[in-house]
Amino acid sequence: MSGRDLLIVTGPEIQGLLQGRERELSDAVERAYRQHAAGETSLPHSTFLHFPEQPRNRIIALPAYLGGGRPVAGIKWIASFPANSESGLDRASAVLVLNSADTGVPEAILEGSIISAKRTAASALLAAKCLTQEPPPSIGVIGCGLINAEILRFLRTAFTPRTVVLFDKEPEKAARFAERVRGFLSGAQVVVAEEATDVLRAAPLVSIATTASEPHIESLSRCPAGATILHISLRDLSVSSILSSDNVVDDVDHVCRARTSVHLAEEATGSRDFIRCNLGEILLGEKPSRRDLSSTVVFSPFGLGILDLAVGRLVCHLAAERGIGTRIGSFLPEPWLTSSAQPAANASATRRVEGPRGSGGP
Repeated sequence: MSGRDLLIVTGPEIQGLLQGRERELSDAVERAYRQHAAGETSLPHSTFLHFPEQPRNRIIALPAYLGGGRPVAGIKWIASFPANSESGLDRASAVLVLNSADTGVPEAILEGSIISAKRTAASALLAAKCLTQEPPPSIGVIGCGLINAEILRFLRTAFTPRTVVLFDKEPEKAARFAERVRGFLSGAQVVVAEEATDVLRAAPLVSIATTASEPHIESLSRCPAGATILHISLRDLSVSSILSSDNVVDDVDHVCRARTSVHLAEEATGSRDFIRCNLGEILLGEKPSRRDLSSTVVFSPFGLGILDLAVGRLVCHLAAERGIGTRIGSFLPEPWLTSSAQPAANASATRRVEGPRGSGGP
């Protein structure tokens, strides 16, 4: 691609490129976490766009820079409209823009919701591998949506549970989810629980991914000793349950905001001392994986934009290899210093990628 061209990769194309690549995606996310812990990233706070008449809806901007041998900058613009499911739409929709770290010019626009879901699942898998003491005989799921489906797909690459226990406040949704899970976890018994507490009691590894905006799980006391809770949706656990746990996060400054459960705990105590460490510190060997063997460990990831960049960069690489995507020629104008007075006719051309030519973006 020239410095003025733009690569566009659609959702169906990304789905095809990333299918069956859970291990490769997990490796990319792990490298990003390690780079972040080593200071090779730039990560401003996310910006939340709220709607005065629609308090549950929001659109979030996540700018980021990921360094290393193939540096890339970019931004994810992701909307969350929970009521979309009532009309057959996905709750989340997103785009990811990748910019050259050398010139700043935009090089690729990627459908972002698939990338976001897979980087979230890869993060959950990485945390589970770091924090669990031994392979769990059962895995629990609270919230039966796309994110937890992806998390189970990723967890199966490292664990082979005998039982998966599910709960959703909408029983029909839980039943549909159970059928999906039986399709790709054929060796496990899938059980639909009546209450969230039944999941916490039954499984030493639990993933929570809901649309809750306020805490609804008051206690983790019924969890098995040494349980691991993947607190993906961030606002489910009460302050007391956070304070009674061994807390690991992806980034302390990021997670202590936006009314997350960890943020509420910080406000209640006036301190962040209840957070033991970042996941990256564990990966680098700077902190132990657990405080002790009996405590419940809670992983609360805010969701870092560098993870989207890591997966987006992989998508561009795979798109270039396979000739996938659409290139828009001369998307950017000619440089002002060298451009002619009159714009050239038909200066822009759109074409499908034909074969693995060019860099394919970052």
